[in-house]
Amino acid sequence: MIPVTSFAGKTVAVFGLGGSGLASCHALKAGGAEVIAADDNAENVAKAAQAGFITADLRSVSWSNFAALVLAPGVPLTHPVPHWSVLKAREAGVEVIGDIELFCRERRRHAPDAPFVAITGTNGKSTTTALIAHLTKVAGYDTQMGGNIGTAILSLEPPRMGRVHVIEMSSYQIDLTPSLDPSVGILLNVSEDHIDRHGTIEHYAAVKERLVAGVQAGGTSIVGVDDGWCRDIADRLDRAGKNVVRISVRNPLASGIHVEHGTIVRTSGGARSAVATLGGIGSLRGLHNAQNAACAAAAALAMGISLDMLQNGLRSFPGLAHRMEQVGRRGNVLFVNDSKGTNADATAHALSSFADIFWIAGGKPKAGGIAGLTGYFPRIRKAYLIGEAAQEFSGTLGPVAHEISQTLDLAVEHAARDAEASGLADVVVLLSPACASFDQYRNFEIRGTKFRELVQALPGVKPVV
Repeated sequence: MIPVTSFAGKTVAVFGLGGSGLASCHALKAGGAEVIAADDNAENVAKAAQAGFITADLRSVSWSNFAALVLAPGVPLTHPVPHWSVLKAREAGVEVIGDIELFCRERRRHAPDAPFVAITGTNGKSTTTALIAHLTKVAGYDTQMGGNIGTAILSLEPPRMGRVHVIEMSSYQIDLTPSLDPSVGILLNVSEDHIDRHGTIEHYAAVKERLVAGVQAGGTSIVGVDDGWCRDIADRLDRAGKNVVRISVRNPLASGIHVEHGTIVRTSGGARSAVATLGGIGSLRGLHNAQNAACAAAAALAMGISLDMLQNGLRSFPGLAHRMEQVGRRGNVLFVNDSKGTNADATAHALSSFADIFWIAGGKPKAGGIAGLTGYFPRIRKAYLIGEAAQEFSGTLGPVAHEISQTLDLAVEHAARDAEASGLADVVVLLSPACASFDQYRNFEIRGTKFRELVQALPGVKPVV
């Protein structure tokens, strides 16, 4: 745990008492603050009370003594409308921050030069976070990984030299971290997502930009420049005097890091050198993973990790659960769990990685559906549609062979049968839903775990080695 000493002797309201909220309560208390805990969910309030925290309805208390409101990232800050607790805080002139802001303040107070790598992007941030954490472990760092990837940041060990914090950040978390100042900041890409929480893509992109714009003096801003939003961001950072490393997997760069023919290449001042090769690394298959690997390599180089260690780390990376996870093989059929592909852009990366696909898709649909995936339809031998989106996706697929399986159980059974019967030499059964999970599963992890269990229960399925 990281004790939050910056609010010692002060009173702090914490709203949203899930994993990160409760961790914030413990960290603030350990640092000497008085905590008033609140949530709209009575069960969460009861858990906080059982853990020994003062709880209250923040609608009916005086805000005059609060030094801050620590807000859970899932609670609306601006859109579609600010949560009532945010409005209360603003009326009282109380700052609204998140748990990663608390971490940043502690780092500045106690170990301002301790390495801190922050990663964001519409797609790929979890894989890149896990890969960077793996690379730093291989290089001998005491590595602490958390944030949006699962472990609340204040549950990690405190910052110190020799210990690196590798932190995935969603746009919600960036919004709540006004003094975000990583030593290495990574922005992978920007495409339309979470507009319900940010109002416009312009605001969404501006929030993402803050992560790389805030990199501390002497630090490194790493920006994927294969989309227009990020190209513009990289140019603004350049003009602001930041140390910018541009990343591309689509075009050679005069200065930066790009990928060509499976090799990560660094260019500068007309010179070019090979950094690492990606060929044969199953956990980093596909163009999207090439971008993840290139950004991770740039972070490793910024931290002084040697090329040998970098290559060894890439080759030994096991991959991320639920993200292009190879969960089994039966004969020529490979089963891939990409449950984290919760929007069309993420699923496009998965579809682009294989030639003959028996595709399981559907769930709670997002704006735009799968209309943007038509260029990949020739790769789909048959689709198996589940959940609320099944009828909509059926209409979009048109003449592409498909069935409405409705449930994941039936989709796996039918896709495995059809893939095996196809006689194709290198065929994949791919779960990449292009949808949220909330119509049938509480989250994408549960959906992906269910897929893995169903596949591994099929007769003759063996682990991928």
